[in-house]
Order: sequence, then structure tokens, then C-alpha cells
Amino acid sequence: MAWKTIDDLALAGKTVLVRVDINVPMEGDRVTDTTRIDKIKPTVEDLIALGAKVVLLAHFDRPKGKVVPEMSLGRLQAAVAASLGRKVVFGTDSVGAPAREAIAAAGQGDVVLLENTRFHPGEEKNDPALAAEFAALGDVFVNDAFSAAHRAHASTEGLARLLPCAAGRLMEAELKALEAALGAPVRPVVAVVGGAKVSTKLDLLGNLVTKVDHLVIGGGMANTFLVAQGIEVGKSLAERDMAPTALEIIAKAKAAGCTIHLPVDVVVAGEFKANAANKVVAVGDCPADQMILDAGPATVKAIEAVFAACKTLIWNGPLGAFELTPFDAATVAAARAAAALTRAGKLVSVAGGGDTVAALHHAGVAEDFTFISTAGGAFLEWMEGKDLPGVAALNQ
Repeated sequence: MAWKTIDDLALAGKTVLVRVDINVPMEGDRVTDTTRIDKIKPTVEDLIALGAKVVLLAHFDRPKGKVVPEMSLGRLQAAVAASLGRKVVFGTDSVGAPAREAIAAAGQGDVVLLENTRFHPGEEKNDPALAAEFAALGDVFVNDAFSAAHRAHASTEGLARLLPCAAGRLMEAELKALEAALGAPVRPVVAVVGGAKVSTKLDLLGNLVTKVDHLVIGGGMANTFLVAQGIEVGKSLAERDMAPTALEIIAKAKAAGCTIHLPVDVVVAGEFKANAANKVVAVGDCPADQMILDAGPATVKAIEAVFAACKTLIWNGPLGAFELTPFDAATVAAARAAAALTRAGKLVSVAGGGDTVAALHHAGVAEDFTFISTAGGAFLEWMEGKDLPGVAALNQ
């Protein structure tokens, strides 16, 4: 990859505009999860150590081009200061005099946080005039928001065209991990794709079967593939109208030399609720009045064997209804097997997507994977083989 990093730029005495994603969950004025704020600290610390003045650009929620007080980044000022351990000067606008005054008021080692970029209608339209207003505030642009890289916005793609630019530490880590997983991976490569519907991950599946050696399909998506092969799934979630598409993906995988792995046994229950009465049956023996809620133990053993035979794993989506006990068993067992192989140095494991991150934390192994992407849409679009505007702009 051709993108530059912080190490490639002369930054002493420069004002550096850093696009970050600190779109964090809140209850009232309290941040309930500071993970996204904590992750920007390495970039901020390195820039300050190199003599730069750091100015943070970020969005919060979806104000749709209007000033919405409850979506002000001023509400995050204290949380950002606490996480960074530094004074944070807040600018009441992300452009113009308020932004310039905040930047001027910041002392050595202070950080400037500017107001929500999405308060301007030109942000999501990638308006060149707004991008130019952002650019006028600084000397260098650093993008550290991979999770916003799939959108061509003024503060991501537009700004990167106007200033010397580089990837921040978090963006750098994301890009290196993704390159290691699909760009130039150590083979064999296995991908795990779970979730409810084939229709939402068509591009993903179509791209993966041409890139990986093994594809494990789980969740409700697996039911659609089973139905396509004439296997009945009772009252399970399945997109029966997608059966022809599932067969096309199977044929494409065969042509590409990719082995698709579907459940061989399943856990069935009469209702979708935690601790519902359940039993394990062979994949073709789901009763008509029951639904598949998880992969069975034989399937898990088969998945663990695939993991053991591979060198690289990329994971998106759970294997069952992991939010309901005991239908989290397959996801937890497979995740722990992957984590053990990773700890032993036998597997490079990269995972991403909201449900996936939650599932790995639930299994207690999030810290053991090689890399976990906190990006949702950007991670999926990258897996689909799409160019991400915010990354592509760094290559120019």
C-alpha cells in the first residue's frame, strides 16, 4: 500500500488536522464507553512528541447539516481531556473564526477539539468549499478514522486532496491488519461469515470466495444455503427467495477452489428466547415446528479443524443467536479456539463488525485476536473488495 504514515512527514511547528471517530455512546452527559476516544491517544501523543499542534475534527451522530445542541462535541470535551490526560480547548465551530481562535488559544501540548463537522450541510456532500475551509486551519492532514473511511466527506476525502496527508496510528494499524488478512495473507485463509441474511452480505460472499481457501457460513445465513441444497430447516429464519443466489455463490466458490463449510448438526428450539428447551439434531432433521438457533458440537469441531489447518482468519458475524444463552455456545467455542491458535502464534486473526466485536468480548477473547476492527460499514465494504474513499485519498 502507498499511503504515508506520521513517520513520513515533517511535523515540528505544524498545525495538524486529525480526523478521528469519537462517535461514542452516551447516557445524558456521561460517556458510557470511551473505547473510541481512548484509541486516538497514540496518534495524539506521537504528533505532540514530534512538535505538532493537534486539532481534532470529528462528527457526532446525524445532525443532517443543522446545528443540534444535543449533538455538540462540547459534551465530549471533558471525556477527551480525561482520556488524553491533556487540556482540551473547544472550538464552537469546525471552521471560521471560532475554529481559528480555539487553535490560537491552545498552548504547547494542548489539544483542540472542534465542533461537529456534520453541523455543516457540505460535510456529507463532500463540498469542496467546506473542505477548503477545513484546510485553511492547518498545515497537514492526518486521517485516523478508518470507521468513516467508506464515506467521501469533506473532512475525510475532500480534505486529503488539499493538504499533505498521512494515516494516523489507528488507521495505520487497521490498514496493516486488513492487508495481512486479505491483501497479501499467509495461506491457507479461512473466513467466517455469520449473520441473519444472505441478502445483506451478497457482495461480501461473492468477493470472499475468490480470495479465501475456506468459507465458514453461520447464523441465519447458513439456513438459506441449506434450503438451496434441498435441506429443510423447519420454521428457521431463511431467505427462500435467495436460494438461486446461494447456489450461484456455491458454484463460484467451487470454480475458485474455495471450500464452503455449512453446519452438519444444529441446535433447535421451539421459540426464540433465552434458555428455551432445545436439542441437537443432524442438519437434515430439524422438526417442522422447530427453528435452528445455533450450530451444533460436531459443526464446531469441524470449524476448529479448519482453523487449525489455516494460517489466517478473518471473521464477521456470529455462528448462532449468540445474544441468547445457550445459543451462544458455537460462537464462543469457535472464538476461543481461534484465540488459542492466535496466542500460540499459529494463526493471524482479524475480526470486525458490531455483532462480531460484541461476540468476541462475550467469549472473553477480544484481547487475544491479532486485530479487531471497531469499524462497521468500512470493515464490511473493505471485505466486499470496495475502494474506501478515505483510504484511497491518502494514496494521492
